[in-house]
Amino acid sequence: MDTMLVPPWLEPLLNTSFFSICRTHGDAARSECNMFCLDCNGDAFCFYCRSSRHKDHQVIQIRRSSYHDVVRVSEIQKVLDISGVQTYVINSARVLFLNERPQPKSGKGVSHICEICGRSLLDTFRFCSLGCKLVGIKRNGDTSFVLGAKNEEALMEREGIQGRLVSSREEEELRGGAQQDIYPSTPPPPPSNARRRKGIPHRAPFGS
Repeated sequence: MDTMLVPPWLEPLLNTSFFSICRTHGDAARSECNMFCLDCNGDAFCFYCRSSRHKDHQVIQIRRSSYHDVVRVSEIQKVLDISGVQTYVINSARVLFLNERPQPKSGKGVSHICEICGRSLLDTFRFCSLGCKLVGIKRNGDTSFVLGAKNEEALMEREGIQGRLVSSREEEELRGGAQQDIYPSTPPPPPSNARRRKGIPHRAPFGS
């Protein structure tokens, strides 16, 4: 694929398996292989490997949400044009998925779907993941991953600085694997229009 459209490290990133235990630092606390070096295009590695082997390289950290690999937008948009890919905000962190996720067939009334896999989307984006955008580039060549001078401004205009808050249904799906989820669940804030009941407070009776 022409590097004018796709950087050479992207396909190795999308094909890499993450979150295995590092063979060298398996006894350490942070030994999960959840990092990828854009300069080396090799296998995933852990926090300690980064310090010793990739200190001066471009490295991004992969995270996990409901057993699927995601990356924070704040990291990936520095090296990749992610325009057209659906993003989500989970506990104040805006993320996007690396690859297509299995899903049931889209139900009736779905307004937006991924051009490649048909997954339902929350907004008017073209793709559900970086992997689907890659397929779209190979098929049509009408978009690109390579950053341009005005890409950041255009991205903010299209997607908004705050990103898109997920719906309750999508948030439940994203948080389905609680033990695997990188972002722990937090209780929702109370309704803004809630009113306190006036009067003398009464303590509830103790149970017998």
